[in-house]
Amino acid sequence: MWPFLIFCVVIFGLLGVMLVAAWFIGAKARHGGAQDIPYESGIVPVGEAEDMRLSIEFYLVAIFFVIFDLETIFIVAWAVAFEETAWLGYGAACVFIGMLLIALLYEFRTGALDWGVKRRVSMPGRYAKADAA
Repeated sequence: MWPFLIFCVVIFGLLGVMLVAAWFIGAKARHGGAQDIPYESGIVPVGEAEDMRLSIEFYLVAIFFVIFDLETIFIVAWAVAFEETAWLGYGAACVFIGMLLIALLYEFRTGALDWGVKRRVSMPGRYAKADAA
C-alpha cells in the first residue's frame, strides 16, 4: 500500500511542478485581432479560401499513397504468415504484386504520374464517338 501511495504523491507532485512551470514559462495569451480567428491557428489569413485552388495532382498523390500503403500492409501480413501459407500463399502474393505492377504501369501510361506538360493519351475506342463528330 505504501509504495502505491508514494507513487501517487510523486506523480501529483510532478504534475504540480509542470503546471506551475508552464504558467511561469509559457507565453501569455493576447486576445484580439487574428488570435480570435479559428482559421490558420491565429495567423492572419491571406486571401479567401475560395481563391486557393490546389492542383488535382496533389489529390492523386494522396490517393496513390493510401492505396500503396494498404498494399504494403497486405504484403507485410503475407510475409509474417509465410510459413503457414506455403506455396499457395506465395502464388497469391505473386498475383497480388502482379496486379499492383499492372495498375502502376496503367497509371504511368495514362499520365497520372506525370506532372509535366499535359498530354492526351489516345485509348483505342474510347473517344471514337467524340472524334467522329
